[in-house]
Amino acid sequence: MANAAPRPLTILLASPRGFCAGVERAIAIVKQALQRNGPPVYVRHEIVHNRYVVDELRAMGAVFVEDLDEVPEDGIVVFSAHGVPKAIPAEARSRGLLFADATCPLVSKVHREVERHHRAGRTVLLIGHAGHPEIVGTIGQVPDGSVVLVETVEDAERALVPDPERVAFSTQTTLSLSDTGQIVAVLKRRFPALQGPRNEDICYATTNRQRAVAAIAPTADLVLVVGAPNSSNSMRLVEVAREAGCPRAELVRTEADIDWSWLDGVKRLGLSAGASAPEILVERVVAACRERFAVRIEEVRLAEETIYFKPPPTPLRKAS
Repeated sequence: MANAAPRPLTILLASPRGFCAGVERAIAIVKQALQRNGPPVYVRHEIVHNRYVVDELRAMGAVFVEDLDEVPEDGIVVFSAHGVPKAIPAEARSRGLLFADATCPLVSKVHREVERHHRAGRTVLLIGHAGHPEIVGTIGQVPDGSVVLVETVEDAERALVPDPERVAFSTQTTLSLSDTGQIVAVLKRRFPALQGPRNEDICYATTNRQRAVAAIAPTADLVLVVGAPNSSNSMRLVEVAREAGCPRAELVRTEADIDWSWLDGVKRLGLSAGASAPEILVERVVAACRERFAVRIEEVRLAEETIYFKPPPTPLRKAS
């Protein structure tokens, strides 16, 4: 008896998806440091929140650490794309370490913004997730007590500041647009003098990926987002898919995470990837689907991304 023909499956491929300019720049900085100096090159924290990327760089000779104490005196260290508190480069300089700062330029913009508000005597209400490296780095740009973290609408309702006439807000760059909007609305109601960013803090790549997922979600039976559980922007894409009307949305690190029972009865599968997930992981999900279904790809493109962030000069280890 002949095998039954594979069931048809339409994959709605969200675009833009995957790597953004800040992630590409950060990875390029580590690779350039390795090419110029040879291994090891130390990287403080995961350069981006993706295990595949981290493992690839580790295989090339990158050594990932959480503290500068783990970097030897003659070491070269790269700071991750999420940004670091001011105390970290200061410590590196005091030890005479060579370092490259891979902080995304859009995160650096938020840092400068928070500093500007602090110099003007304003308390900054920072919208974001406690403990996320980007938030830790942003809070660390100014003295303790200068920033109040706001994670939820409830936090916004009860946030206290020394002077309600001198207050501003900034946001983590990888948040959900809808969640941020609700929080900002509460803060504006409570603090009429509230000052905001000169330009939107949520980065172009986060916005584009969320809008692309929101476009495919209403007609998809299931949305898969390729990304890491500790990747804020990837987790937000899952939330956006659900909010936009998809009955189910799941995060997968690779095709190995897919529970194929999820696709029982699924005719239209939405697929995207967080800003720190390489395209090869998306391709592997598509290939795994082709092994099981008669796949038809339908790409839904909402924007063209042409932004490029040039890496800074790479430090060169002195000859011994």
